[in-house]
Amino acid sequence: MASILTNAAAMAALQTLRAIDRDLETTQARVSSGMRVETAADNAAYWSIATTMRSDNRALSTVQDALGLGAAKVDTAYAAMESAIEVVKEIKAKLVAAYGVTADRTKIQEEIGQLQEQLRSIAESASFSGENWLQEDISDGGAPPASLTVKKQVVASFIRNSSGTVAVTTVDYPLNGSTVLFDLSGDNLGILDKEAENGGTPLGFSVSTLDINDLASVAATLGVGKTDIDALDAMTQFVDTQLEAMTSAASSLGSIQSRIKMQEDFVAGLIDVIDKGVGRLVDADMNEESTRLKALQTQQQLGIQSLSIANTNSENILQLFRQ
Repeated sequence: MASILTNAAAMAALQTLRAIDRDLETTQARVSSGMRVETAADNAAYWSIATTMRSDNRALSTVQDALGLGAAKVDTAYAAMESAIEVVKEIKAKLVAAYGVTADRTKIQEEIGQLQEQLRSIAESASFSGENWLQEDISDGGAPPASLTVKKQVVASFIRNSSGTVAVTTVDYPLNGSTVLFDLSGDNLGILDKEAENGGTPLGFSVSTLDINDLASVAATLGVGKTDIDALDAMTQFVDTQLEAMTSAASSLGSIQSRIKMQEDFVAGLIDVIDKGVGRLVDADMNEESTRLKALQTQQQLGIQSLSIANTNSENILQLFRQ
């Protein structure tokens, strides 16, 4: 039935053209943004997942920075430990030199004193970003307890479990009686400070305070009948024990260095993998979208042509009245 009031063909052509225009608008947006899911309206589930993972990736980027800062702190502590080990080796050599019958122990002690000052200098200057692992100030108005442990931490990773709970993990290095070596100064606790053990050792000295000019008092501490040589033996043995402890502490720092490096590589790889995963969810396939854009543009032209043809039907009716 032909009607001049209701043009069904034109209405159908217009609906088709509107649908084509909507698809064309969507495809053009994908081509211009490069994203298949740009807003929640495009795909709520994928948009939610992508937004959460982008947030986690930003947190991991911050973890990368924290790992770099932590690595610098550990590197500083390790370099200082290496220097301190060399100084203690030299102190041990000076103690051996003091065994000689003709040795000038006063001069040797002067040299040892300079080495002890160098130890203090190393401990005090081994600071990065205001943090010193070799000599941490823990003063609180009183003597620190022997059992006190200060835990140094390096941020290692950001974790989200299956229930959505998030957490930040750390690489920990405890400073306690097992890593503290010297009695330097003040209420300090660090790899090179023995203050946390309430000062001193059973022999009454530490590496930083031993004095070979005072062998008699050390001999008296050892027991009745002990000689200066016995005191030197005790000092040398003590320094050697402390040197082993320093070597162990440096080894632990080296292990942390290695772990931080591996964690840095892992986090960098994890960030890339998450980026790829998010891309699979929301990125547009540009080959597909460009092909669809060309097809829709062609369909749009055909739709316009169809609408034009449908609109000419009314004009054809006029031709019937002219005859």
